[in-house]
Amino acid sequence: MPRIVVAPDGRRLAVEERGKPGGTPIFLLHGTPGSRLGPSPRAQVLYRLGVRLITFDRPGYGLSDRMPSRTVASIAADVAAIADALEIDRFAVVGRSGGAPHALACAALLPERTRRAAALVSLAPHSAEGLDWFAGMAESNVLEYLVARTGPHLAATRLTSLANQIRADPESKVLSIGQEGGRADRRIVSDHGLRRMMVRNFTEALRHSADGWVDDVLAFNSDWGFDPAVIRVPTLVWHGENDVFAPVGHARWLGRRIPNATVCIQRGLAHLDALSVLPRVLPWLTRELVEPAG
Repeated sequence: MPRIVVAPDGRRLAVEERGKPGGTPIFLLHGTPGSRLGPSPRAQVLYRLGVRLITFDRPGYGLSDRMPSRTVASIAADVAAIADALEIDRFAVVGRSGGAPHALACAALLPERTRRAAALVSLAPHSAEGLDWFAGMAESNVLEYLVARTGPHLAATRLTSLANQIRADPESKVLSIGQEGGRADRRIVSDHGLRRMMVRNFTEALRHSADGWVDDVLAFNSDWGFDPAVIRVPTLVWHGENDVFAPVGHARWLGRRIPNATVCIQRGLAHLDALSVLPRVLPWLTRELVEPAG
């Protein structure tokens, strides 16, 4: 059962913990749409790495209350509230896909608490100077973001319809991602265990409504509430070169914008490879997180 943390404004946030109790705390921020039950390394892998993995439903997803008009920056306060409730002072944060901009928000806005941050297959801000934001992006995502730019009503109508379809047949959504994403994404979807985790993730994310999905898409198409250029904590930007859902140009832009970012772009990999790369990212995130004795 998830733990319910109450934010300062009274909203409920559904939180899960996995891995080693008392281990290095790392927040994993889920994709779009997604939930606290999104794919993550097996418990024995987390335990071996000494990781205490913390996930939560962003507002409007799963069991977390909606936060109307939230921005990407808004999530930093929720992460801080959860850390306070769990009596965690400092932590690392990793975001995957739609969770990646939110991980960057923690790095920018909670520098005294966020020791390291990783952004896997992230979008760049919609107003990123010098970036052709839609270049190389899959048609479904282009349509999703263009509709959102017309206003919240049309975005809600479209995504509510899609959410109803996913609730009726979540596995078809997973398979369609593989088909649209190309060979690399089809390889990930062909893994029965990962496909099952993705089905569970979508089912939980949209169990009540499409509100979280709508608010994520609107937030990505609005001012993020911070500039990635202010980030000073060690930051890893990882991307698969063949990604069509968040094209690789976004990662290259972030790599130029974030001072001293470590950028890793891998050939032959795509969007869903962020699922399998996470166990290799976690050791990087645990560095410098253990307080020295004495």
